[in-house]
Amino acid sequence: MLRATEQLLAEGGGDHVSLDRVAALAGVGKGTVFRRFGSRAGLLQALLEERSRELRDAVVNGPPPLGPGAPARDRMLAFLDGLGAIAEGNAVLLSAHGQACAEDKYDDPSYQSWHRHLSALFAEGRPDLDADFLSHALLAVFDGDLIRHMTPPGDPRRFTRSIQQMAAALLDR
Repeated sequence: MLRATEQLLAEGGGDHVSLDRVAALAGVGKGTVFRRFGSRAGLLQALLEERSRELRDAVVNGPPPLGPGAPARDRMLAFLDGLGAIAEGNAVLLSAHGQACAEDKYDDPSYQSWHRHLSALFAEGRPDLDADFLSHALLAVFDGDLIRHMTPPGDPRRFTRSIQQMAAALLDR
């Protein structure tokens, strides 16, 4: 069902994804999709969660600088490199997810995980600043439309470099 969702996103963007279309493409009944994901938003949340699972595991169990043991600045830049790569490769998903989950964006499991990690790093690296706010502000930039705009074909990592520069500026005194 997640592969069918990916295919529909690639073919027509977020507006092309519906429980009916996913069910038809996956060869299952609509009720099966509904029972598993609950809604279109739940389906998109599950796909984003799948995309970010490897990054989340590396943050918790991986080697430095992404995993524990490195200074906050190094960990944040490594995390943003990984999150930026996910974003650059899944901008259409992020746009669809943002629209479908707008009302409960801050309750999304992926968002909460990213926010907790960034907040901890900001609190460690700049305890004089509002880590909670800065984490929300940084994550707000991960907008699918902005990512597509800031990722030209000739410079596929521009968005990631820019977000890393912004975070470094916040961490550096």
